[in-house]
Amino acid sequence: MNHLILVLNCGSSSIKFALYETDANGVPRQKTWGGKVNGITGQNPTYDTSRSAKAPLQLDPAKPYHSALEHIRNMVVQEQGERRLSAVAHRVVHGGSKYFAPVVITGEVLADLRTYIPLAPLHQPFALEAIDVLLGMYPRLPQVACFDTGFHHTLPMVEQILPLNWSYWENGVRRYGFHGLSYDFMSFALPERHGDLARGRTIVAHIGSGASLCAMQNLESVATTLGFSALDGLMMGTRTGALDPGAVLYMMEIEKLTLEQAGRVLYHNSGLKGISGVSDDTQVLLPLEAGNERVRIALALYVRRIAKEIAALATVTKGIDLLVFTAGVGENNAIIRERVCEELGWLGARLDPAANAANSPVISSADSAFTIGVEPTNEEWVMAQRTYELVGLEARPTPRLVPTAAEA
Repeated sequence: MNHLILVLNCGSSSIKFALYETDANGVPRQKTWGGKVNGITGQNPTYDTSRSAKAPLQLDPAKPYHSALEHIRNMVVQEQGERRLSAVAHRVVHGGSKYFAPVVITGEVLADLRTYIPLAPLHQPFALEAIDVLLGMYPRLPQVACFDTGFHHTLPMVEQILPLNWSYWENGVRRYGFHGLSYDFMSFALPERHGDLARGRTIVAHIGSGASLCAMQNLESVATTLGFSALDGLMMGTRTGALDPGAVLYMMEIEKLTLEQAGRVLYHNSGLKGISGVSDDTQVLLPLEAGNERVRIALALYVRRIAKEIAALATVTKGIDLLVFTAGVGENNAIIRERVCEELGWLGARLDPAANAANSPVISSADSAFTIGVEPTNEEWVMAQRTYELVGLEARPTPRLVPTAAEA
């Protein structure tokens, strides 16, 4: 009998959700249904699904997050019909130095994950709140934590350690890497698309509102641009990326910014938005750059940082066999891809303009020194597939853990 797996990706003000129905071959890549609740902590929360347009949502102002989860639960019950929900997969950003592979959540695991909140304060608390709420609702329903840091557990120590006093390494202050669920999906998709080429010197550019790069060899992470926090590496929509720490000391010592104020600058008022003064969206900025110098500079720095970091990772891998763009900007913005590859022309990067404009799976020309591709990511499916494997659903009858629509 088929199983339903619910996938949850909980942020500070939004929750993405998706249902996957298993079949005899495992978990199909296409979800059966999904959606998003937005603006949970704001004045005008909304929700939309793959079967309904955006609509306003009334939430309990005293417990808006709990209320949003209850709304999702009610929608899931209606959507599942007479089918049975067998497991829930959660995107949990940080597994610390203890959790690499997905894990079934117990009270002990949940307590451990709470200790990692200081490592990911913008994301970790909300996933754990959702887990806690669902444990109270359905204590027998298996819940699985899938970690954004997990894929990078193969990083060699020289890529993990920070140039701080040794005691910080001993206390867990190290480069963990993120966007691991996206890179995990690439470990499935790229060999399917490119065969053994993907097992060579591959660099994946996950470029969205958050952004990072991952150098892979034999489909494993060997270097990445995000490190201890989500402020490392590439310049992003609203985040700085790698920054001279002296600039932070200046903000706090000379400008007297509090820790909270400095954090807001670094996470929310920098990057494309901070430099341009207009937007964090490349699609909004590109038409404006000819008449706005700040916009032009913002985009130029954004592209330059991506190209520089790709070249840096090529030093680790001793060359490039395959460069792949993914995530929102990487998958859909041909102009940004073109500019990045122009900066990498000295490495032999050459694009096929028509293929690039069409967001084709292969966008390099025949004379390119390495293959350049575009591959849509699918983090939700990876979470469902890993949960399917971990919980052993292929060998289990469907349990009666969550009421069907008729029983609710």
